[in-house]
Amino acid sequence: MRKARREMAEFSLSFLDVICCGFGAVILLLMITKTVQPQIIEASTVNLKGRIADLQEQLFELRGESVVLNRDLNAKQEQLSEYRERIAILQGQLASARSRYDSIQVEQNSNSTITERLAIARQSLTAEQKRLLAGLERSNNLIGGIPVDSEYIIFIIDTSGSMFSYAWERMLRELEATLAIYPNVKGIQVLNDMGNYMFSRYRGQWIPDTPGRRQVILQNLRNWNVFSNSSPVEGITQAVRTFYDPDKKISIYVFGDEFTGESIAQVVDTVGTINREAADGEQRVRIHAVGFPVQFIRPPNLQTTGVRFATLMRELTYRNGGTFVGLNDFRP
Repeated sequence: MRKARREMAEFSLSFLDVICCGFGAVILLLMITKTVQPQIIEASTVNLKGRIADLQEQLFELRGESVVLNRDLNAKQEQLSEYRERIAILQGQLASARSRYDSIQVEQNSNSTITERLAIARQSLTAEQKRLLAGLERSNNLIGGIPVDSEYIIFIIDTSGSMFSYAWERMLRELEATLAIYPNVKGIQVLNDMGNYMFSRYRGQWIPDTPGRRQVILQNLRNWNVFSNSSPVEGITQAVRTFYDPDKKISIYVFGDEFTGESIAQVVDTVGTINREAADGEQRVRIHAVGFPVQFIRPPNLQTTGVRFATLMRELTYRNGGTFVGLNDFRP
């Protein structure tokens, strides 16, 4: 019996030893975990604060650089505006120089005197026209320096904003005066500088000349403000191509204030090609022009289109048996 009790006691002590060792191990693990974990969190917090400080520093540097870049951009934009302004001025000077060059070329090609030009511009009057013009004072078939021997007349009128706003009343007066020196003709036509007809039903046809028709033309002109590119070239070329007839004497009257095209010489050559000479060696379509000095109220560097219009019309009228009249005032 004693021996059995001794074995039970030994077993109990061993079990207690195991239990104590297990609890001790658990306590040791807990102590190790609680000691290491705060160190890791603390190190992570320090690292994140340092990273945030670095990023904030970089942000401040970028903001400083953006301020500098914006300042440089504003300076460059100001320089660009100055360059654009200088380019505009230089372009105006270039256009003016081209106009002077064209004028010099025209002068070099025009060596004849005014008397010779007028002599070339003459056409013989028909018996009917002599009768109609018998009551008018004239010399060498000229009135005011303009030949009035044509049987058909075409008006090419610049309907641009500059003409309509500033010179329209004066233009109406000049057109009415032009009609007055032709008491009776066989046909009339009115186009704008783009080649648009005032009366579409008479497109490509002659308008019969009657006092009533003349009044209607003048009335419609008062409000005729159709689109225009400020260049008479389209109207002139269309009129010559459409109405040229070797058996008719035709006069074109161009009323305008500027020429915005590129080449004066090209226009002169084109019109010379389509306005062919008749059997007597003269062009059948005379081209006259009246220049209104609207552009010359602007600053000198903006007057180029007005100068080029005068240069073009002077050469075009000379080569096509007509006369160019430059007015000294556009007011009525």
